[in-house]
Amino acid sequence: MAQLSILNIMRSMVPISRFNKGEASRIFEEVEASGTKIVMKNNQPACVLLSPAQYESLMEMLSDSILYAEAEKRMSANDSSEDMTHEAVMKELGITQEELDEIEVEIE
Repeated sequence: MAQLSILNIMRSMVPISRFNKGEASRIFEEVEASGTKIVMKNNQPACVLLSPAQYESLMEMLSDSILYAEAEKRMSANDSSEDMTHEAVMKELGITQEELDEIEVEIE
């Protein structure tokens, strides 16, 4: 995300009166062109406007962070005495490397 500075924050503020004056379309264009806008009502932030792409990016970062925290929690609780090598797992499941080589896998 863009670096936040006092000047950037000031430029991102939009008084709610602009919506009341029918400038919503223009404000949405500004969001698309320059990023996040903070809608001010009674000199207090009322909401934040951002593009769908910015929202999706934030949600992906949040999801990644949650998954990372869960992975860290599981790793710290892992009993390494129960760990198995790749070869041991394949032997236990009765899978050979040749069988794996024959399988085509598509990763998106």
